[in-house]
Amino acid sequence: MSDKLIRKTSIGGQALIEGIMMRGPEKMACAYLKSDKSIEVEVKDSVLPGKKYKILGLPLIRGVANMLYSLASGMKCLTDSATKAEDFVEEEPGKFEKWLESKLKPETLEKGMIGISMVFGILLPIFMYIFLPSFLTSFLRPFIPHHILLNLIEGAIKMVIFILFLWSTSHMKEMQRVYAFHGAEHKTIYAYEKGLPLTVENVRPQSRFHPRCGTSFLFVVLFIGILVYSFLTWDNIWMRIGLRLVCLPILVGVTYEINRLVGRTDNWLSRIVRAPGLLVQHLTVFEPDDDMIRAAIAAMNEVIPPDDSDKW
Repeated sequence: MSDKLIRKTSIGGQALIEGIMMRGPEKMACAYLKSDKSIEVEVKDSVLPGKKYKILGLPLIRGVANMLYSLASGMKCLTDSATKAEDFVEEEPGKFEKWLESKLKPETLEKGMIGISMVFGILLPIFMYIFLPSFLTSFLRPFIPHHILLNLIEGAIKMVIFILFLWSTSHMKEMQRVYAFHGAEHKTIYAYEKGLPLTVENVRPQSRFHPRCGTSFLFVVLFIGILVYSFLTWDNIWMRIGLRLVCLPILVGVTYEINRLVGRTDNWLSRIVRAPGLLVQHLTVFEPDDDMIRAAIAAMNEVIPPDDSDKW
């Protein structure tokens, strides 16, 4: 079995609740593992914002646009997978769920849940990685007048929060299965990039760590943010937070371009840039079982384009 990549693909994915989503250049597929071990696959059209509007495909802008698109579509898939998981185990809806279903149309309820999930998915990271570190660091200001050192300490607090959050989720039983599906996603993409037929036997031996993982992307965003923010100062805590929020889209755009560049090359510099993100994946990517791999293969087969338009 060859260990050499014959292609680098732009196809990416996301672990779901008892399932996997794969997104290609034109289609997105969600494969759900049912309680009887059968697999249900749903396929939808998926076009990145830059293909619809040229301005959203420009460097720096495309990183922010693609991240927001991925967040929105990913939240919807995650919400759908939670609903599917409930359907597969045939649990009786709770009183609150029944009340919501009686008051709202299914479409309205679904959009509302996705909206709430998106707001929570945006506000929680802002609180954890912008507000909380700035707030905690403000207590050190009387003792550390040098703003660069103070900002570096704030950056270190962000990293600690990030690692602790991932570590804590990795010890949750439900999340361990999600992270195992994450491993199935990575292994399947690796097998595809090596030109191997997508079978459980070919996918299973592949590495569960992939350099173009979303977890690695977030880690690089935090790291670049530490470097940039170390030279920015403002005495007022709310101005500090506001300045970081304004800079956040720029950091995302720059990190996206760095990831694109690093993803195309395989030299000593790119390996150094990728190394920290690969280490972090030990907390978010677990070994999958064969059923999870089958789900990943089922989703992957639906999004592979016939014209090699997925080349990185």
